[in-house]
Amino acid sequence: MSKELRVIHAEMLMELAEQHDNVMVLEADLMGSVSTKKFAQTFPNNFLNCGIAEANMIGVASGLSAVGKVPFVHSFGCFATRRCYDQIFLAGGYAGQHINIFGSDAGVTAVTNGGTHMPFEDTGLMRLVPNATVIDVSDESVLRAAMRYAYEHKGVNYIRSTRKDLPAIYGSEDDIEIGKGNLLKEGADLTIIAAGICVHDALEAAEQIEANTGKTVAVIDMHTIKPLDTELLIAEARKTGRVVTVENHNVIGGLGDAVASELLSGGVALQSFHKLGVQEQYGQVGSLDFLKDAYGISAERIADFCTTLLSA
Repeated sequence: MSKELRVIHAEMLMELAEQHDNVMVLEADLMGSVSTKKFAQTFPNNFLNCGIAEANMIGVASGLSAVGKVPFVHSFGCFATRRCYDQIFLAGGYAGQHINIFGSDAGVTAVTNGGTHMPFEDTGLMRLVPNATVIDVSDESVLRAAMRYAYEHKGVNYIRSTRKDLPAIYGSEDDIEIGKGNLLKEGADLTIIAAGICVHDALEAAEQIEANTGKTVAVIDMHTIKPLDTELLIAEARKTGRVVTVENHNVIGGLGDAVASELLSGGVALQSFHKLGVQEQYGQVGSLDFLKDAYGISAERIADFCTTLLSA
C-alpha cells in the first residue's frame, strides 16, 4: 500500500537531518497536517514552529540560510507562495539564499478546504523568481528525488504536491533526474505533456484515446517545470506535431505557457497546441474526482478532448 506524500515528505526530512546537521525545518503551525511532529520531537534543535505567519517564516529561513543552514519550510501552496511572495523574491532569491519550500495541497488537491486554500497560481509565481527551481510531484519517487535535489541545489527551490497518496508511476530502480522530463509512453500522433497529479490521468487518457482513434499517444512527465527539459520537449513535439499540456494549475503562467514559450523559441511548427487546466477560474469545494472533472483534467475529460482533436 502506498504512503501519503506528506509522510514521505516527513521521512525525507528525517533522512536528510540524520545525514546533515545543518538541515532546519520550519512550519507555520501545520505539523499535524504534514506529519512533521516526529521530526520536531527527534530533532528539537533543528525545528522551528513559526506560527501562522508565513512571511515571517520565509524571513527566518533566509536568516538561517545566511548563517549556513539549509531550511525546509512548509505551508499550503497558496500560503507558502502567494501570501509571502515578496519575502521569497527579496529575502530569498534576490539575497542569494538557499530556501526549500514545500507547498502542499497544490491545486485541486486542497479539495474540501475550498477556493481560499486552492493554489492555481503558485507555479506561475515561482517561475518568475530568477533561477528558482519549480517541481510538480507526480509520485513518491519524484518527491524523494526533489527533496534530495533541494538540499544539494542552492537557491530557491519550490516543490508543489498533494499531501495524500498518488498511484506509483516509477519503480525503485527508475532514474529520476530533476530538470529532466521522463517519456513514459511512446507515440506518433499526439504528445501529452503533464505534471503532478495529472500524469497518471494522462496515462489513463492515452489508453482511451488510442482505443477511440487507433492513433498512438506519447506521454511525458514534466515534473520539473523550471528548468524545463527543452531537448525532450522539442524532440517529441517534432515527432508528433500535436501537443496538449495538462496541469493542476491555471493555464496562464504554468506548465502550458512554459512549454509554449520553449516550442516557439525553438522554432517548432505544430499542427496543433492546446493547454488543459484551470481556465480563468477560482477554486471551489469538492471531492478530488469532482474537481478534476470540473477543471477538465480528469482522464475522461483529457481523453474526450484529445479524441475530438485527433478525429477532426
